[in-house]
Amino acid sequence: MSIEIKVPVLPESVADATIATWHVQAGEQVSRDQILVDIETDKVVLEVVAPEDGQISEFLAEEGDTVLGEAVIASFVAGAVAGQEVTKAEAEAAAPASEASDESNDALSPSVRRLIAEHNVDPSAVKGTGVGGRITKEDVETFVKNKPASAPASTTAPAAVAPLAERSEKRVPMTRLRKTIANRLLEAKNSTAMLTTFNEVNMKPIMDIRKQYQEIFEKRHGIRLGFMSFYVKAVTEALKRFPEVNASIDGDDIVYHNYFDVSIAVSTPRGLVTPVLRDTDKMSLADIERNVRELAIKGRDGKLTVEDMTGGNFTVTNGGVFGSLMSTPILNLPQSAILGMHAIKERPMAVNGQVEILPMMYLALSYDHRIVDGRESVGYLVAIKDFLEDPTRLLLDL
Repeated sequence: MSIEIKVPVLPESVADATIATWHVQAGEQVSRDQILVDIETDKVVLEVVAPEDGQISEFLAEEGDTVLGEAVIASFVAGAVAGQEVTKAEAEAAAPASEASDESNDALSPSVRRLIAEHNVDPSAVKGTGVGGRITKEDVETFVKNKPASAPASTTAPAAVAPLAERSEKRVPMTRLRKTIANRLLEAKNSTAMLTTFNEVNMKPIMDIRKQYQEIFEKRHGIRLGFMSFYVKAVTEALKRFPEVNASIDGDDIVYHNYFDVSIAVSTPRGLVTPVLRDTDKMSLADIERNVRELAIKGRDGKLTVEDMTGGNFTVTNGGVFGSLMSTPILNLPQSAILGMHAIKERPMAVNGQVEILPMMYLALSYDHRIVDGRESVGYLVAIKDFLEDPTRLLLDL
């Protein structure tokens, strides 16, 4: 029975998608719910799984192709295919024949065919290590990498340029998500009057609280008490006091949001994404920690949904986890401000006429000067500093 493999229905805000990675080859036996292909949109990666046990008989779209929602991208044959169930000995015996007959590109996956075409490689010269002697992408890459070394050295080439022959470059197309990130960052720089203001905060009070209550907090709530929950709480309380920072520009209008959705910048293997924590004013510290952890895991595993990524009135990004001492974060449109947190470093500070060594952290607030004036931006940043240096204010609403 033949089944059409289709692109899932795309979200309303997504026009098209790109075939990112085929995880199987034509003729390879797969089981029900096994991942066949990753499809990348501007926001998330969608996975398409096998509807039944069987195999893909024909690819109708290759890696890198742009496709629309519900487009047919492959033909799938359900059920075990005659001749597919062979013993290991039979597969090994058939491998040499496979290598000799692989001159036909029909036995190669789309990604392997494209790689062979890019490097002008003769398929019969590549030794396949895949099932039944099939050639994989790694086989082609290894062949291309070792080809210069195995070729006879030219007697006319000067010895001085020999080391240059070993230098290589790798050219890969930008992923759809990376192109989207690049376009949004350029748009933010070119379409806003962005300005950054700085301050610094003494993190000792929060560090003391974490040290004193970490064990009790973890036993009670089942999750560790981190810094991010304090950051989000401080940001939310400060947004209540400075509504301009929680607003956005829509044409000639200023939209003031009466809710508090905070985007959290998360670094993933595919790029930086900003999933949203919704109604942070109603969350406890434990709720924030759980949600941040859940979003981070979903981002790492490529499981973030369009709903996770949609919305957000303000963004928090923590470059300090990578060691950043100071930076100027770029706005996450259409938001009007973003807060950058940085590495906590011990520095000598003057306290009541005495020098003390304190764990200090720089804060950076980038904002759109079209909507947020200097008074509001500085006042907002000072409010966050006050909340972090005296967390009791968060509890007493001071």
